[in-house]
Amino acid sequence: MPKHGKPEGIAKDDAVHEALECFKAAQSNESENRASALEDIKFARLGEQWPQAILTQRNQERRPALTVNKLPAFIRQVTNEARQNKPAMKVRPVDSGADRQTADVMTGLIRNIEQTSNADVAYDTGADFAVSGGFGYWKVDFDYSHDDSFDKDIKICPVYDPFSIYGDPHSQCADSSDWMKAFELCPLTVDEFEAEYKDAAQVSWDSETPINEDDEELTVAKYWVREEVERTLLKLSDGTVVAEEAFLAKNDGISMKEIASATGLQIVGTRKTRSWKVKRLVLSGVEKLDEEDWPGIYIPIVPVYGDVVNIEGKRYLHSLIRHAKDAQRQYNFQRSAEVEMIALEPKVPWIGPKGAFDEDPNWETANTASHSYLEYVGQQPPQRTPVDTARGAAAIQAARAANDDMKAIIGIYDASLGQRSNETSGKAIMARQREGDVSTYHFIDNLSRAIRHTGRIVMDLIPKVYTPGRIVRTLGSDGDVEQARIGSPAVPPNPQAGVAGVYDLAAGKYDLTVEAGPSYTTRRVEAAEAMTAMFQANPDTVPLLADLWAKMQDFPFADKIEERVKGMQQAQQGPSPEQQKMEIEKQKLALQAENDQRKAQLDLAMEQQRMQLERVKAEQEIELEREKAAAQMEIERTKAGMQLELQQQKTQADIQTKTQVAEHGAMLKEKGMEQKQAAQTAINLPEGVGQAMAEAIGAAMAPIGAEIGRAVKDALAGVTLKVNMPKMRRTA
Repeated sequence: MPKHGKPEGIAKDDAVHEALECFKAAQSNESENRASALEDIKFARLGEQWPQAILTQRNQERRPALTVNKLPAFIRQVTNEARQNKPAMKVRPVDSGADRQTADVMTGLIRNIEQTSNADVAYDTGADFAVSGGFGYWKVDFDYSHDDSFDKDIKICPVYDPFSIYGDPHSQCADSSDWMKAFELCPLTVDEFEAEYKDAAQVSWDSETPINEDDEELTVAKYWVREEVERTLLKLSDGTVVAEEAFLAKNDGISMKEIASATGLQIVGTRKTRSWKVKRLVLSGVEKLDEEDWPGIYIPIVPVYGDVVNIEGKRYLHSLIRHAKDAQRQYNFQRSAEVEMIALEPKVPWIGPKGAFDEDPNWETANTASHSYLEYVGQQPPQRTPVDTARGAAAIQAARAANDDMKAIIGIYDASLGQRSNETSGKAIMARQREGDVSTYHFIDNLSRAIRHTGRIVMDLIPKVYTPGRIVRTLGSDGDVEQARIGSPAVPPNPQAGVAGVYDLAAGKYDLTVEAGPSYTTRRVEAAEAMTAMFQANPDTVPLLADLWAKMQDFPFADKIEERVKGMQQAQQGPSPEQQKMEIEKQKLALQAENDQRKAQLDLAMEQQRMQLERVKAEQEIELEREKAAAQMEIERTKAGMQLELQQQKTQADIQTKTQVAEHGAMLKEKGMEQKQAAQTAINLPEGVGQAMAEAIGAAMAPIGAEIGRAVKDALAGVTLKVNMPKMRRTA
């Protein structure tokens, strides 16, 4: 019954369908190499050297089937040589933006990455599988440096199962740096799968239906895809070349574009370029479980190959012992035959007349037990047929021939294996050893190529993983530890804190070379032995080289002896020209530092004075603005008061004028009525005569109206506003 998850027959995601097609192509391309590698590893390492049918027959016949496995010695000869002379990476500057000091820091950082991540285990595991089976792998990854830190470290991890990796079937490069696709199969327990992918269907990569209740694990595939992309390069006015996305990306809240704008840098050129983008998909048998972008431009899986043969475009990978298996089988067969004949020698039957063995029962155990005497019946004593020793000698000779065949096929002889051979002089022994080294050097060379490709992957990741401002540890070739600050050139180094300098690992271009040879420890021992022999031949050189001899030793207090010998040498010889030069340079640096400090203090004082003047000036400007605002407010207030007062005076004048006009009008009207009544009363005039008299009266009243106007003018003499008196209408 399927375990919980999506039902059976679920449709595959498009990503899974595409990945399965690529996986089938890779699987078909590697099937022959994988079958041969598995057979070689089982043959050489597990000792499965007898064909199953022959082994079963011999067991049934109770015949010996010995396995005298001589192949691991040949394998260890190559792998241990690789361990002793492990290739070492060295970074070199390429363009004007790179420098030797930064290259040395990157080399020391790579050594630190190798040491902290136990990269030697990854290298040894990959090389061992390459020699034993024809191919091996390791991978590059990164993770948080500590459980309480946000900093990340690059690490080089071993691949213990080379059959879990499937590479690009279309790759042509010797180190497979052109891989565009790769698969990494990862077995997970059911609990691990549920914890990582809670809502996903529990379908293994090699299946289309969910797992059953009794299944304890399933497999997921990490599908690596490398795609070609087009990017824009920007050239700045100071000569710096940077990718557009890096120019716009913000780091610690600020982008390179903002920094360039603040410092006056401008973009003076752009061009399109080809680059690569890598992403990783985690797939089950039916769906995509996870997807993430990889910061580098290479797929971080590194293959190391054995003996490579390319025929008609197909790459065949051979192990060291691929063609020596028949000789090993022959050796096993002949040694088994030899043992079988030796075992059968005491079992040669006794021959005698009929009834000669009837009376003594000890004849039954004559071939298996030791008896003091044996009795027989008759005159003729029993006899044994002599054993044919020629067959045993032939088996021994055939075994020796098979052993020599293995040496000749592999190319490693007794001198390389540390066995006594027919070489007698030291030069002859070393020549035979070099011959063995040369015959298997292609395995060491392929290991060097793989380590060089690893260095390119790590160099590409370093500026993206180690953030600016971070202090990292670097290791010298002799194991000396130093610290360096990454990025932040504006921050000065701090020798007291052990920080040697500040280095921008993202600036400039660097390449990488691999140097194969004895390790530093081996070279140090050889140097110490050479100096000891020189001291014995020429004791006068001891006072001159005793400090170097002490430095090469591993016994306790060797460093103290070195310091004391150096002190004695300096006391006897005085300062050397180099020391004097260093002292002068030290004084110059101290003087320069003092001058820089004084200049910095002067600049700081001037800056403080300038800031003080600007602050006083700003305060004065603020005070002046405040006074101007107060004066303007006072002017506005006074103006508003005057306008209000004038408005009140105008209103009062208008009221007085209207009142006086009304009073004079009423008075004139009253007088006119009285006069009219008197005239009408005294004389009853005709209608036309009355009209004429009214006009005469109006003319007589005109001077009175003018008099009223002058009175009003005198009343408004103190008012600045002009008041227009209304004209008096003539009334009849």
